[in-house]
Amino acid sequence: MGERQHIEKQFQIIEAIKNNNEFVLKKLYQDNFRKVEMHILKNNGTIPHAKDIYQEAFIAVWKNVKDDKFIPQSETAIQGYLYQIAKNKWTDFLRSSQYKKTISLHPLNTVSSEEIESETENLNWTSGVLMQDAMSVFNDMGDSCKQLLMQFYYQKKSMREIAQTLGIDEASARNKKYRCMQKLRRLVKTPN
Repeated sequence: MGERQHIEKQFQIIEAIKNNNEFVLKKLYQDNFRKVEMHILKNNGTIPHAKDIYQEAFIAVWKNVKDDKFIPQSETAIQGYLYQIAKNKWTDFLRSSQYKKTISLHPLNTVSSEEIESETENLNWTSGVLMQDAMSVFNDMGDSCKQLLMQFYYQKKSMREIAQTLGIDEASARNKKYRCMQKLRRLVKTPN
């Protein structure tokens, strides 16, 4: 196959993503995770970090493709784009105060309860939400859940900051986040 055919294949992948083609989304997700995971593990990260960062990057790529903000320029454009977004998200995380707090509070050989909670909560996010119209499912949630999840996943606020915004203690905010993720999973499993 020549370069032109490879680029045409990239456009086919883009169209499949726009149409929420489950097979293409799963293949893209699975084929590119290891590279991102290796980068994060080599740069002071953990497997839970890699999963979180990769899911965030994958969702960002999915949204950008849906919004026509990405046009492939080479035969591996979408794969490179996904890797670059994940790499940039990891760099941002390493520069963040959240990372510095985590490092100072937890020895390198232990996993924080937040990492365990994060990994547990995100297990079904990609396989479910990405295979449907994510925003429509998300919009079916109540305003308080949407607000909490947006603050945590998109605005990158800590649970302490979110608790202050909601006027509750941090443990209650964590419980609310857990319940909101459970609700999101139920909506994903039983679409309208």
